[in-house]
Amino acid sequence: MEQIQSALEAHLDQMTDLVHKVSTDFRSDLGPAFDNLIGFFHAINWKETWLMCLLGFHFLYLVTAILSRKNLNFQMLLFLTALAGVYLAERFNGLLRQNWRSFASQNYFDSNGVFVSVLWSGPLLVIAIIILINTLFSLCHLIVKWKKAELRHRARLSQNKQD
Repeated sequence: MEQIQSALEAHLDQMTDLVHKVSTDFRSDLGPAFDNLIGFFHAINWKETWLMCLLGFHFLYLVTAILSRKNLNFQMLLFLTALAGVYLAERFNGLLRQNWRSFASQNYFDSNGVFVSVLWSGPLLVIAIIILINTLFSLCHLIVKWKKAELRHRARLSQNKQD
């Protein structure tokens, strides 16, 4: 019995060391990424009108998605338009890269599309995921409702057979 206990303690020590090593490596690797993210957000002039309009658009889109959560057809329209917006982000980035002087103080639109991915596609994908989760919950609720109706129908049929 003591051999098993000592083997378990040795295994627990190894697992503790492994978790500590992985978490330390993860934190050290995450540091530069976090610094780059902070640098990215500090490089943006958030007081530009078009950026405030973009953030307002995403906020209104999210509020619309939340308020229309009971209307699944409208939710699917919002879901598909969000995904279409993500799909067209590359073309959108190219168009904005050519015309940035007419609305922005600096060129945010690089050839890789990082800015558009973070500030256009990212929020749209988050909203699409929220809509998808809501749809899955609605479908689960519908399945339960349908199953209850089926059980009630079977109970009525069996009651009618008994009469």
